[in-house]
Amino acid sequence: MPLTALSLPDADLLLDTAFLSPEEAGDFLAELTATIPWKQEPIKLFGKEVLQPRLTAWHGDAQARYRYSGLALEPSPWTPALEQLRNRVEAASGTQFNSVLLNLYRTGQDSMGWHADNEPELGPEPVIASLSLGATRLFRFKPRDPVRTPHPPLSVALTSGSLLLMRGLTQQHWLHALPKTARPQQPRLNLTFRRVTVK
Repeated sequence: MPLTALSLPDADLLLDTAFLSPEEAGDFLAELTATIPWKQEPIKLFGKEVLQPRLTAWHGDAQARYRYSGLALEPSPWTPALEQLRNRVEAASGTQFNSVLLNLYRTGQDSMGWHADNEPELGPEPVIASLSLGATRLFRFKPRDPVRTPHPPLSVALTSGSLLLMRGLTQQHWLHALPKTARPQQPRLNLTFRRVTVK
């Protein structure tokens, strides 16, 4: 399926719900879950250090260092599976990426709080390519400034094999999150391909 636009003011969002076939998505999920060196990093939240409610990994070119939530990430090398996915995502998006942040949500209790991907090394209008594998979870958007952008929150069901592109001014005007759910959930793996400034 081609990428189709999602209607949201002050944002540029494109979604392909069938970027990977179910078989491909399942194979990549199994391989990456088993082979990636997963970590559960501590982050600072309201002045306290807590463990992230998910497992993470950072891979990319050797100089693609990244900082967020008080973490300084040194990239692990690209694996063959990650290289293959990067090539396909680059072809679909028309953008070159030098890094990928992987988040493994083991159950419905693993989550991601409200934030924007607006770190300085991503630039003012980053292209973030978000590839989902495994369980379907609701990805939510809300305006950073509800007065400037009086729009209700938007929920997008990200299915296995779906590709979401966030471009343009999206990170300046919108926050996004993956909330917890009480429903029993199989694991979900999300890969967000990025281009960080190399100094």
